[in-house]
Amino acid sequence: MAVEGPPTEAPPGPAPRLPPGPFDVVVLGGGAAGLWCAGTAAARGRRVLLLEKNRRVGVKVLASGGGHCNVTTTLGVAALLDAFPRPQGRFLAASMRALSPADLRRALDGLGVPTEEGPLEKVWPVSMRARDVADALLRRATAAGVVVATGVPAVDLVRDAGALRVRTSSGDVVAPRVVVAVGGRSYPKTGTTGDGYPWMEAFGHRVTRCVPALAPLVVETPWVRALAGIAEAGARVRAVRDGKTLAERTRPVLFTHTGLSGPGPMDVSRWFELAAPWSRPTLEIDLSPAASEDAFRAAFLARVAAAPAEPVARLLAASTHGGPDLPARLGESLCEHAGVAPKRRAGETSKAERHALVLAVKRLTLPVAGSRGYDFAEVTAGGVALDEVDPATMASRVVPGLHVVGEILDVDGPIGGLNFQAAFATGEAAGRAL
Repeated sequence: MAVEGPPTEAPPGPAPRLPPGPFDVVVLGGGAAGLWCAGTAAARGRRVLLLEKNRRVGVKVLASGGGHCNVTTTLGVAALLDAFPRPQGRFLAASMRALSPADLRRALDGLGVPTEEGPLEKVWPVSMRARDVADALLRRATAAGVVVATGVPAVDLVRDAGALRVRTSSGDVVAPRVVVAVGGRSYPKTGTTGDGYPWMEAFGHRVTRCVPALAPLVVETPWVRALAGIAEAGARVRAVRDGKTLAERTRPVLFTHTGLSGPGPMDVSRWFELAAPWSRPTLEIDLSPAASEDAFRAAFLARVAAAPAEPVARLLAASTHGGPDLPARLGESLCEHAGVAPKRRAGETSKAERHALVLAVKRLTLPVAGSRGYDFAEVTAGGVALDEVDPATMASRVVPGLHVVGEILDVDGPIGGLNFQAAFATGEAAGRAL
């Protein structure tokens, strides 16, 4: 991701002054969840202060989608909830009723940011400018009366005589309600450095194990890295352990100089981080998912019978169903992986070699060393335990007056605008309850 706009660090010099209160609500974090929550609460007549550690709000919004911002999804609410791990989908049901993807698109259109649908159920601003989304979120908040203070990092959050005290580098602010929307640990260049987890634990909240998610996979196999730059648009990717499929996605795969990227590998990356190194799953890729293994085998053998003098790599790459041929270099590498010379005449291959070639396409199995970590992760898997948060209001079940929204929650979905949608929806649910 590339961040659009000026550096995010607070400018040098004296710490900014806190705006005078009193405030009904203090929102910590000016990302998608925090901005939306603040705007909703202020529109209901609440006096809202939003504190952001960076010198501008919406930094992660600006960084998303290569500066284009895949803001939500075309999926309906039921399909959207099914795309999240089951406990998370159940938790998000109430907030998605408060703000569905269709609701969000209508709201953005009303803010001057019309959206359009793209491949893989994605929704983008028509302008393809993440800056337009970030500006609209800030405009919505300030128009409702939210007071925004940037360059003011919260350093602690404590109880204070029936209220909550936010300690900052510019002094303290006390309010009856505080919303924690500081994000997780993913892509820390945008300021999401896990600040909120110690606060929540100090309050007695349970924070589940956090790992990078939606991150490229590290595959140390040399021939995989040698294919850097090659993409396969239609592939089925599985994380498999002990014969059990932990996760499966049919999405594009991109070969890189460090392994594999693209929506398919990134969507299953959480499973390789959650497992200990000695129990990591393996990655299994079907490069021709439109055909069953038997159908692919029949098509390949038919090509071999029809053109026995052709190089086997060419016939293997041309045997895919429902899409274009595999890239030539990929076909050659699959042959080498199966132990067959790519330029060998197809008719000269043995039955065992042809079987190995079919498996190389339909059940390509690769060892994964892990992901590229938080610096390259789009979200954090893990966070504040969901059973300690009211799903209808995002209110803490542990601390009166505390609400928790966005990525700091134990919520992470696949690529395609689902995590932004979860941020906006949880922000809306909290904003209505404040």
